[in-house]
Amino acid sequence: MPIDAINSAAASSATASGRANLVSNFETFLQLLTTQLKNQDPLSPLDSNDFTAQLTQMAGVEQQLLTNDLLQALVNQGTTGLDGAVSYIGKFVTAAGSATQLEEGSATWSYELASDAADVQLEILDSSGAVVWSGEGPANDTGIHDFTWDGRTNSGAQLADGGVYTLRVSATTAGGQDVQSQVLIRGLVSGVEMYNGQPYVTVGGSIIPMSQIISVNAAAPVTEDADDSGQGVIASAVDLAKDLLNPVDEIAALAGALNPLRLL
Repeated sequence: MPIDAINSAAASSATASGRANLVSNFETFLQLLTTQLKNQDPLSPLDSNDFTAQLTQMAGVEQQLLTNDLLQALVNQGTTGLDGAVSYIGKFVTAAGSATQLEEGSATWSYELASDAADVQLEILDSSGAVVWSGEGPANDTGIHDFTWDGRTNSGAQLADGGVYTLRVSATTAGGQDVQSQVLIRGLVSGVEMYNGQPYVTVGGSIIPMSQIISVNAAAPVTEDADDSGQGVIASAVDLAKDLLNPVDEIAALAGALNPLRLL
């Protein structure tokens, strides 16, 4: 656990303990004062100066309780409020969530597998809980994998933008045992909002509670698929040169295949 989290937890515990003590003392004070008033001698009542001093002390305790509540509210606002959420704008985050909006004919999710799976099945549900698309996942090895849906149902109908859809993933091993998995929302934070006093971040077509963010990065991580794609282009150019020309011309052919001006 980070040091800041430990310090924050200790501070919260100390604040809660202090408030409990103050409340207990305040209630005890009221009981003593009430008992004193009930049992005072009618012929020799409580001196007005002493009574005023006790009332002043009671008001001071009550004011201290209120001050502590206001200070705690300020601390919470600084750590989990809108000011804290603004620092996430422009950062690449990963959050636990499965709902996103269909925008420009596509929606993107990620899913994570705890171990290698033999079969990964994905289902996309609409706001009513009905399955509008189902199919195999693009990858079944351990780790996080991105998945983009083109907004079409299994029957081929194109759904309209603006709908909110949820991804559901199920994975099994070759022996039929379940593989632990979860659906994630990943992307750059483009904005923050407050709902019912809680900060939310906007990631693509999703609005996610800040409490569900599980990682933050300065930039999007480079995926293995992107690296493989880049190597594939170069490898294809090399193979083409070797197939069509003799070894003497391989270097020149490779340079020509990778030259962006060759089509001009």
